[in-house]
Amino acid sequence: MIIIINILRYNELKQIVEQIGVNCKMKLEDHIVAWNHAAVKVLDIRHAVMEPGDKLSGYILPACGFIYTVRGTASLNLNGIDYDADHHYIVHGGKGMLLSIEAGEMFEYYLLFYRASLPGRKDLARLLERTNPFRMQYGFESLEPLPLHYQLMAMEQLWAQGSLLERIQVKALFYQFVHELLKQFTKDGINLGQPDVIGQVVRYIEEQYRHNISLESIAEQFNYSPRHLSTRFKGETGFSLIEYLIRFRLQHAEKLLRCTDAPLRDIAEEVGYSDVYYFSRMFRKYKGQSPIRFRKASRQMSSSDNRPFTTAGFSIGENILSRYNVLEYDNHYHFHNKVIGGSSPMGITKTSSFFVVMLLSFTLLLSACGSANVGSNATNSNGSKASEVTSSPANNSNATDNTSKEAQTRTISTLKGDIVVPANPERVAVLYLQGDLLALGIKPVGTSSVFEGAAFAEEMGDIENLGSWYEPNPEAVMAVKPDLILAASEETYELLKDIAPTIPIPYEKMATDERIMKIGEVFGKEQEAQALLDNFHEKVEKSKQKLDELGILDKTVTIIEGGKKEMAVIDSKLYGRGSQIIYEYLGLKAPEIIQKKIDGREKATGGFVSLEVLPEYIGDFVFRSVWDGADDLSDNPIWNSIPAIKEGRMFEIGFDFSYYSDIYSLDKQLDFIVEKLVSAYEKK
Repeated sequence: MIIIINILRYNELKQIVEQIGVNCKMKLEDHIVAWNHAAVKVLDIRHAVMEPGDKLSGYILPACGFIYTVRGTASLNLNGIDYDADHHYIVHGGKGMLLSIEAGEMFEYYLLFYRASLPGRKDLARLLERTNPFRMQYGFESLEPLPLHYQLMAMEQLWAQGSLLERIQVKALFYQFVHELLKQFTKDGINLGQPDVIGQVVRYIEEQYRHNISLESIAEQFNYSPRHLSTRFKGETGFSLIEYLIRFRLQHAEKLLRCTDAPLRDIAEEVGYSDVYYFSRMFRKYKGQSPIRFRKASRQMSSSDNRPFTTAGFSIGENILSRYNVLEYDNHYHFHNKVIGGSSPMGITKTSSFFVVMLLSFTLLLSACGSANVGSNATNSNGSKASEVTSSPANNSNATDNTSKEAQTRTISTLKGDIVVPANPERVAVLYLQGDLLALGIKPVGTSSVFEGAAFAEEMGDIENLGSWYEPNPEAVMAVKPDLILAASEETYELLKDIAPTIPIPYEKMATDERIMKIGEVFGKEQEAQALLDNFHEKVEKSKQKLDELGILDKTVTIIEGGKKEMAVIDSKLYGRGSQIIYEYLGLKAPEIIQKKIDGREKATGGFVSLEVLPEYIGDFVFRSVWDGADDLSDNPIWNSIPAIKEGRMFEIGFDFSYYSDIYSLDKQLDFIVEKLVSAYEKK
């Protein structure tokens, strides 16, 4: 049998959009674009029947999926939205949404789970952040149900055979299913709505906090970039995502400390911490006392109840109902319905179901050990002070030790006060400022994630990844056992300061020279830092002289980023994309419409303009920030009408390469930009 994959016909569906005049929260055209570029994997196909009165409550969708009603009626609730599911009714939901069904009569339906991902193109990433079709929730009654039903039946039969060859046919039918579905979208027959992403993330954290989850892994689960999800989460909750996770874990640790006698190591593992020492430090930071002191104090407060034992309302290691695992594929979940076909275990959840979750803990309380206290404040059992060591040799030894310790550390003044750091740190963790350290000859043991095209990417290839620079994973930082941490913001400083001595280097608030000299001070490399800056500034002056001799310093330069729909015009010296080199160090000017904004702003912005008005913003030279898969504008008439484009004075600069503003990256960007400007002059 030959199966022809019916790939979405963009032009045909675009005509449908124009005919039906879709007016909803998500543009149907964006929906189609996403499906056209998506790499899809069908994960499971379920065909189930519920008897009248059967209920499915609080089932977490393990993947994105479609629910298709074959016959019967039921009250269906997906993520707080009610649907009266009749025959031929279709509901779509994203991974992590909560599904509840109550059958009014015999209810037969399909569940079709899939995973979709888009290639690493920045324009597609922006589309997902704006409106993610794979996570969008909607429901409608199919006006032409037979094609959809037929495709689901065929997929189910092929899926049951289980061979890889049949799975290819299933994927082909899935594309046909989606194509047919999009054709049936009508203005009155569909209710598209943006899902409550942050609510889903919160629910995901509260279900998965026991596991090793991070900002990056959660963002991947929900098809968002870590930075976008982090910003949105903090805007809606007031907490960073990692801080919320930590607080939720510690809240449950409190309950375990109060209500069980479990060892600290077991409690730490139960709430998601593999390292009991790190758990203890985090607990002290957020609760103001150690876990042992908290347990003792809470027991003393409850002793007035005169109870012979404490009953715990949960047990260490208890499984949570309807939990699904974060694994390589998404078929690992538990669901209960009467099964007709499929590959995952299913059964009925009856209205008379009950749960037994009460277990008692009968172990002895942790006894205090180490009766011999050290130091001048130690006391004997009668309350008198313990004798102090007063011999001259001992005192001389202490003085020598103090002198030795001072020689092994240095005190750094920061915006957070004086911080004592090792004089010769050997295990440095750094966020965002990798290039500054590299330029000073320092190689860290851990670093925030690095873009593939960064100037220093090759040098950082074997370094441990600590997560994003603006919201690192504390557990990953702890794992590299740093003796010094450099944080690029006050927020990350607060997050990591209890792991090891941490120096805040808020790069957005410090000039390059100030930042390099501060880092030099931290490592005792003040002379090397000054020499590095002197060489860089000398190189800048030689570059300016060369450009001046060619008459280029009097020309205007525009920096842009984007594609056919819209273009970001960089109107700041601090936006990256080469703006610091071009506008600050080389002193080149932008066209007046941009320059007046540059002169009056300090923070990076970057305003968007349409391609139609872009020519008004273009100077004598243009640098366009690009990435793999960026729009090809070579056949665009507006683009080709711009003089700088026609005359070969437009240069593409890699997004990854121009993103960073450390001294190492700036030096490489200076070489690139000057070489491009000079080459354009020589071609004249």
